[in-house]
Amino acid sequence: MAPATFALDASALLAYLLKERGSEVVSAAVEAGASMSTVNLAEALSTLAKNGADPVAFAADLTRGGLLGGAITVQPFTVADAIEAARLRPLTIDAGLSLGDRACIAQAARLDLPVLTSDQDWRGLDLPVEVRHFRGPN
Repeated sequence: MAPATFALDASALLAYLLKERGSEVVSAAVEAGASMSTVNLAEALSTLAKNGADPVAFAADLTRGGLLGGAITVQPFTVADAIEAARLRPLTIDAGLSLGDRACIAQAARLDLPVLTSDQDWRGLDLPVEVRHFRGPN
C-alpha cells in the first residue's frame, strides 16, 4: 500500500460513500492513498447510524471493500494528537471547530499531510496543516 497523501475528515468519507457533491475529488484522494483518525471514523459512522445505517455492518462493509486498512489507513488517536487537539481548542473556538475537526488536524499535522474537508469554517484559520476543500475553491 502506498503512503497516505491526504488526511480525510468525516465529511470527506461521507461524501465519498454517499456520492455527494465533491465525491470525485475525495475518490481521487482515496485512490492515491488516504488516512483517517479513529475519531473521524467514529464521527462518520455516527452520522450513518443517525440516518438508520448499522455502524457495525457498515464498518464491516468498508473493511471487506478494502477501504479501511486498505485504501484508507485508519490511524489511532494518540496522546500526541490529544495534546495537539487541546492546543488547537482556544485557537479555533470562534470558528466552531469540533473535537473531530481538531482530531483530524492533529493527525494530519503528525503525519505531515494536507486535510481534505468540506468544512468552510476552517477557512482563514492559522492551522498547522494545509487544508483543501473538496466542494469549493482552495
